[in-house]
Amino acid sequence: MIEYLPHLLLLLTGLGLTLPLFHKTLKKRLSFMLSIVLFAIFSILVVHIVDLDVTNFKLLTLSYNIIPGVTFDFRIDGLSIIFGLLISGIGTLVFVYAGYYMSKYDRQGYFFFYLSLFTSSMLFLVFADNLMAMFIFWELTSVMSFLLIGFEHQYEKSRYAALQSLLITGFGGLCLLFAIILTGQVYGTYSVSALISQGASFVDHPQYRLIFGFILLAAFTKSAQFPFHFWLPGAMQAPTPVSAYLHSATMVNAGIFLLLRIHPFFGGTPEWKYALVLIGAITMFVGAFFSMGQKDLKRILAFTTISALGTMIMLLGGDSEIAVKATLVFFIVHGLYKGSLFMVAGIIDKGTGTRDISLLSKLTRVFPLTSVASVLALISMAGLPPMLGFIGKELVYDAKLQLPGLGWLILPLVIGSNVIMITISLTIFFDIFASKADKKPVMVKQTEREFSWYFILGPVILAFAGLFLGLVPGLLDNLLGNALYSIRREVIDVNLSLWHGFNDALLLSVLTVCTGILVFLYRYPITAFFVRQIEHLNRFHMPTIFIKVMNFYLNVAAKNTRRLQHGYHRLYLITFFVITSVMTIFMVDWGSLFDIGFSIESSSSKAGLLILIIIASFAAIYGVFSNSRLSAIVALGAVGYIIGLIYLLFGAIDLAITQLLVETVVMILFVMVIYYLPNFMIYSKTSTRVRDVFIALGVGVMVFFVVLHARFINLHSPISDFFAQNSLTEAHGRNIVNVILVDFRALDTLGEITVLALAAVGVYSLYKFKVKQ
Repeated sequence: MIEYLPHLLLLLTGLGLTLPLFHKTLKKRLSFMLSIVLFAIFSILVVHIVDLDVTNFKLLTLSYNIIPGVTFDFRIDGLSIIFGLLISGIGTLVFVYAGYYMSKYDRQGYFFFYLSLFTSSMLFLVFADNLMAMFIFWELTSVMSFLLIGFEHQYEKSRYAALQSLLITGFGGLCLLFAIILTGQVYGTYSVSALISQGASFVDHPQYRLIFGFILLAAFTKSAQFPFHFWLPGAMQAPTPVSAYLHSATMVNAGIFLLLRIHPFFGGTPEWKYALVLIGAITMFVGAFFSMGQKDLKRILAFTTISALGTMIMLLGGDSEIAVKATLVFFIVHGLYKGSLFMVAGIIDKGTGTRDISLLSKLTRVFPLTSVASVLALISMAGLPPMLGFIGKELVYDAKLQLPGLGWLILPLVIGSNVIMITISLTIFFDIFASKADKKPVMVKQTEREFSWYFILGPVILAFAGLFLGLVPGLLDNLLGNALYSIRREVIDVNLSLWHGFNDALLLSVLTVCTGILVFLYRYPITAFFVRQIEHLNRFHMPTIFIKVMNFYLNVAAKNTRRLQHGYHRLYLITFFVITSVMTIFMVDWGSLFDIGFSIESSSSKAGLLILIIIASFAAIYGVFSNSRLSAIVALGAVGYIIGLIYLLFGAIDLAITQLLVETVVMILFVMVIYYLPNFMIYSKTSTRVRDVFIALGVGVMVFFVVLHARFINLHSPISDFFAQNSLTEAHGRNIVNVILVDFRALDTLGEITVLALAAVGVYSLYKFKVKQ
């Protein structure tokens, strides 16, 4: 059945592309139709797990070579299946959830159009076996997330948040492109499977640090790592279904997936370890720290997402078996509870009209099933048994205890972040769902009953999935084992269980829980302390700094534009001529310039040529210094006629005739319009004219040298040979110039004739009709 996966992805993409055309007809059926396709993808992946052993993977190929070197191969292994399961499974629930949430919104068709393409791009990304194809879908997720975050574009905050996310992730996308191009140059392939089968390793390559640096920038910007983390809370301007999907299973996890996928040929180095561990630990703690003191439920969840992403990056830097296993388990844990909690936030917002936790109370009475799902998700986020989150937290502690060198620094940050997670979980539950004597239930929209089943289906299923997998975690062993083999290229026993016995990780868990409860009991003074510190740190508010940097960049660009694009045509020409002349000095072969030879046989012809050159020089000088326009025109006309005579001396009869005809026409036009020009005056300063003289002389010398140098350019196959060989046989003409004009370049000649005809009509119109003022 796995062979049908590419076709289902294409079907999902095709449906998404046609939604704007049929959304008015389909209406509420849009979300269910898309969710059915996603559920089919989820089902195929679940069935395939049964046939999956520890070391095998499957490679499917779509024969669409749209771009040279880019084949749409599908790599089906444990790693791609884990990500594919969460994307398709949570996506199914998000589409069902969005069907109700977006029912009163305008432009529903466009919303599901963006969301379906975002989903298919993410699925193509995780199953792509070609790095260049991966980059294409990487960028598509950025573009689609930009459209989704800015969906309510009538609000300035939405537009700004969307632009901010696009600029930051787009910068990371360019870095990823550079890294992929360099990778392909080193090994001659973009195929992940080929790189793994070749045993490719960049560890000892001279360009390793450069490529790895680009990859880190791509992963850090996409997965909101410090200092690029600030775009993620701003993305909360998106509708809640988008936030739930983006945070739990898609966009922000793309960076995690990238690092896992390239681990076989980029991981295991000191650069990998220290960069990921340090940045991940900082991000983990920063996200947890800023989640304290927040009032908006979605912002609280956004900052906890940053913390969770930092945890996964930090674990990847550990690079041990237990660390990679903890990363995969924590990814599943986070996807389940975060997707559930974001959907709960949307339900609360729809039901009460607010997400401010300080205004909410006693919602258990009106949202009983939602409350149960929230409690289970919060228990998983706090890392308490019997949820899968408890197993994930135990693995995180095990991984950090085994981290040599940096354990003394990282472990306190991990414990501190988990303490805050427990405090946040307790705060959300007691502020929103528990009874508080000083507050009444806040219900402004929905008072009679809980929402429709398909609105609460998503958070309930995800929360109970976390409970079910926590009770029977062995169901994940085979899948995780295959994923670990695809990452580390070795067989690793997984053996997940809810109880690992009494060990250091359990003691740390108990310490974390007790400390978290203690912090919660004294949360008001502690929260006030956090708020004061956050206000102090807001002097370095990253979004504000980002705005200032962008405004500074735009101002500098505007100044440079005004400086360079000033609108003075004379300065444009001066800049062009001076730069061209200077560059020519470094390009001309000076040794061969003066090897000049003429093909004139008689001495009388040479004397005539010298006389013509002298006359033309005097005429040009006279034309420059003449105070009469008519005299200047006659002098320049004389130069043109002399050039025609020079052509004639060298036997270029066609050129001579053309030159004489053109010069005659130009002379007539000049004489016709000269009487309509204003009186002759000198508008420029003497210094300006002196400058222009030197520039004109420099350009003339430059053109002279270029013409001399052109004699020594030897082309391997000059096109003149083709014309000489085929002029008589193919075009039946002995005059090669005429044949070129009317046969080989017939369309070009037709175009020139058309331009001349239009110009003649324009000149005649200007001459015949006078403009009334």
